[in-house]
Amino acid sequence: MSLKGKTAVVTGSNSGIGLGVARELAKAGADIVLNSFTDRPEDHDLAASMAAEFGVTVRYIQADMSKGEDCRALIEKAGVCDILVNNAGIQYVSPIDEFPVEKWDAIIAINMNSAFHTTAAALPMMRQAGWGRVVNIASAHGLTASPFKSAYVAAKHGVVGMTKVIALETAQEDITCNAICPGYVLTPLVEQQIPATAKEYNLTEEEAVAQVILSRQPSKQFATTEQIGGTAVFLCSDAAAQITGTTISVDGGWTAL
Repeated sequence: MSLKGKTAVVTGSNSGIGLGVARELAKAGADIVLNSFTDRPEDHDLAASMAAEFGVTVRYIQADMSKGEDCRALIEKAGVCDILVNNAGIQYVSPIDEFPVEKWDAIIAINMNSAFHTTAAALPMMRQAGWGRVVNIASAHGLTASPFKSAYVAAKHGVVGMTKVIALETAQEDITCNAICPGYVLTPLVEQQIPATAKEYNLTEEEAVAQVILSRQPSKQFATTEQIGGTAVFLCSDAAAQITGTTISVDGGWTAL
C-alpha cells in the first residue's frame, strides 16, 4: 500500500523499534516526523539521510516524552499528523517494594502518559483530515506479566486499555487505533545485552539467547524492527480499515502459552 501524502509522527524514533517503524512507513511513501529527547546534529542527519533514501520529507523534532506539554507541542510543531505511532518507552527492573518512585513516575509518564497527550493533540487533526491511524507500540507485557517489571507492565496494560477506548470513541470515523505487542525484538540495545548475559550465566551467546533472553518466546527467534514496522504499515492500509481497538502480538508465540 502507498502512504504517499500521509504524515506519520513516530515518538522515540531515532533508534530501535521506533526507527524501524519510521523506516517502513517511509518506504511505504509516508512523510515522517522523527522524535527523541535529544537534539544533536546526528538526529537531524538521520532525518536527512532517510529523506534521501526514501524520497519523502523527514523532519526531526525534539520533545521530552516525560512531559505532557512537550508531547502536545510535538504534534503541534509537526503541523499535520495522519499517522501517530506512540513508541517512546523506557524500562527499569526492581522488586516492587524496592522500586524507586522516580523510576516508576518516569516509566508511567514516558510509556503511557505520553500516548494520552499525543493522541489528544492528534485526533483533531485526523478528524479535520477525515482519516487517521493511531498505532500504539505496547508489548507482550501489555497482555501478560513478569516479576520485577511492575511499572512497565502497568504502563503497557494501560496503553492496551487506552487503545480500546480511543477505538470506541472514533469507531464511526475513518480513524482506527490499535496496539502492536512485540515480544523480544532484536534492537541495538538488546544486541549489546547478549554478551553480558552470556557471561553472567556462563553460557555461549547462542545459549544465552535461547535459554535466558528468549526463555518465554517459543519461537526462540527475535522479532525484527522491520517486522514491527511492517505490521504498522498494514494497520495503516485499507485492508485494516475495520481493525480497531485490538492488539496484534508479534512475539513468537509468547502470549499463546
